[in-house]
Amino acid sequence: MNVQNNNSVKDFLINDVLRDFTNNSKDKELLEQISVLRHEKISEPLIYVGSGTCGLGAGAGKTLSAVKKYLNEKNITAKIIETGCIGLCAVEPILDVQLPGHNRLALQNITEEKVEKVLNSIFNLELPDAEILGQIEIPGASKWQGANFLNEHPFFAPQKRLVLKNCGIIDPVDIGEYIARGGYKSYIKAINSYTPFEVCDIIEKSGLRGRGGGGFPTGRKWKFANSEKSDQKYLICNADEGDPGAFMDRAVIEGDPHRLIEGMAIGAYAIGATKAYIYIRAEYPLAIERLEIAIKQAKEYGLVGNNIFETGVDFEIKIKKGAGAFVCGEETALMHSIEGKRGMPRPRPPFPTTSGLFGKPTVINNVETFANVSTIVENGAEWFASTGTENSKGTKVFALSGKIALTGLVEIPMGTTVREILFDIAGGIMDNGKFKAVQIGGPSGGCITEENLDIQIDYESLIKVGAMMGSGGLVVMDEKTCMVDVAKFFMGFIQRESCGKCIPCREGTKRLLEILESITSKPNASDRTEALDRFKGVMQIEKLSKVIKDTSLCGLGQTAPNPVLSTLKWFKNEYEAHVFDRHCPAGVCQNLKVYKIDVDKCSGCTVCTKKCPVNAIIGSKKAPHFIVEDKCIGCGACYDVCKFEAIEIV
Repeated sequence: MNVQNNNSVKDFLINDVLRDFTNNSKDKELLEQISVLRHEKISEPLIYVGSGTCGLGAGAGKTLSAVKKYLNEKNITAKIIETGCIGLCAVEPILDVQLPGHNRLALQNITEEKVEKVLNSIFNLELPDAEILGQIEIPGASKWQGANFLNEHPFFAPQKRLVLKNCGIIDPVDIGEYIARGGYKSYIKAINSYTPFEVCDIIEKSGLRGRGGGGFPTGRKWKFANSEKSDQKYLICNADEGDPGAFMDRAVIEGDPHRLIEGMAIGAYAIGATKAYIYIRAEYPLAIERLEIAIKQAKEYGLVGNNIFETGVDFEIKIKKGAGAFVCGEETALMHSIEGKRGMPRPRPPFPTTSGLFGKPTVINNVETFANVSTIVENGAEWFASTGTENSKGTKVFALSGKIALTGLVEIPMGTTVREILFDIAGGIMDNGKFKAVQIGGPSGGCITEENLDIQIDYESLIKVGAMMGSGGLVVMDEKTCMVDVAKFFMGFIQRESCGKCIPCREGTKRLLEILESITSKPNASDRTEALDRFKGVMQIEKLSKVIKDTSLCGLGQTAPNPVLSTLKWFKNEYEAHVFDRHCPAGVCQNLKVYKIDVDKCSGCTVCTKKCPVNAIIGSKKAPHFIVEDKCIGCGACYDVCKFEAIEIV
């Protein structure tokens, strides 16, 4: 929508929210305009290309170029819309086509070389041979015979999409399209119909809890800030999202940035804040670009600025780019970063709602939390609370990665089991492998094993099995995964990201990493002191972990040992194999691999000798060779080049 339509959109927002429609021609014209903005009535073909970061990584940029080339060569007039990610990252690039009078047809795995054939078929009103993802129903439009509806797809059918409702569907940089689908109605309703405290009360009664990891009741936090007296208050959105395997917040911003802005606007009104910050990592350039466009549009429409819709409400929003420090996900470190200081946590109390950014009352929530707010205000607290479990209401977005058949984003009602997510929605383990564990909650979380697959997704249930909700990353592992190596990976990440302020975290995580490195490396058989130190380290893991948890300053340090404790609890046998047998059952730990040459198969070709980087292979030409075990570093170069399968791993 062009900005010159500003006044009619303002009228629509106010009149619709306040139930003050009159049945005149102007209203009918406005509703007609809304229908056009929703793409329910189109006069030319629309071609949608999933152009989120994940789609672009899968080749959507080339697909987009191929579409433009096709339209130019065929002299076809059509509108191209770049959407965000719809969630099914495993089948990208995703291409949708909507012809006038027909449902929108979604197609998967449409790389640049498939574009011409696919579009030829669709423009001839034929279903293409390419894989059909599904059709999206358009009111009054014709159905594509032989194509199922997208919401019937096994990946989407069990989901309840509130936060992801518009992602992959709308043009994320068109405010008119967002408004036409009910956007900003909740904001106008809130500032016209409710007091700030009443908004806080609605959010509290809905049962919404922080989706950033801690799970603190959002409405209660807002009430704390609302009750503070101050000449200035601040609202902050934490979009830093530093957990490995987490990309929910990025996808929401790239696919539906106005939903975040509206949620923040409501939150700012509720606590009495006039200034807000979105703290987002600079490694999210596309998300930042779309946010900047969305904020500019919101200002042009009078939704951000001073005296919004003549209500006396002021709201200013700024983007603060972070440098990717994981510790800045901790709220006090984040505030220090915004203030221009080094991102390091401080002791609490005082809590941010009392003394936060620049010493003023401050509320910090993450992207997904704010993305739920407008839906709650629109439909009511009871409606939202009707979904989920007794203490965990609403839905939760998870990012699926690792050894899973269908990677991507899912949004499920609280109370759904882990098994349902992994096997009913995401199609089970990749290549029909055997499930081993899923790491939930990122580096601060823990493992869920096969015996706990039927546990419900809610805050309390996950904690009971040594895991946590976290921001929502689900990293799936199969039987080829070494759990000691997984613990080492996460501990390496945490140790690098420690700000170094407190000794337990700075030194304790370093020592834990050293212990894990020692038991995944080949010991020096001649050095008895090293072997003794190695064994002592293993015996101290649990004690050291407890000290780190109990004495660290912030959440990063307090949860840092979780990956070690969780894997040690559920996969103690793997630790014992590494320590006592000096063997990695999964065959992952390179330094524990032992290579042998079968003398009956060895032809003495000397290829392995030439490839060995440490000269650990000896033997004469055309005679069997041998590997000197003490010199071998387990790189596997010999194994890779042997044409006679004479080298084996034992």
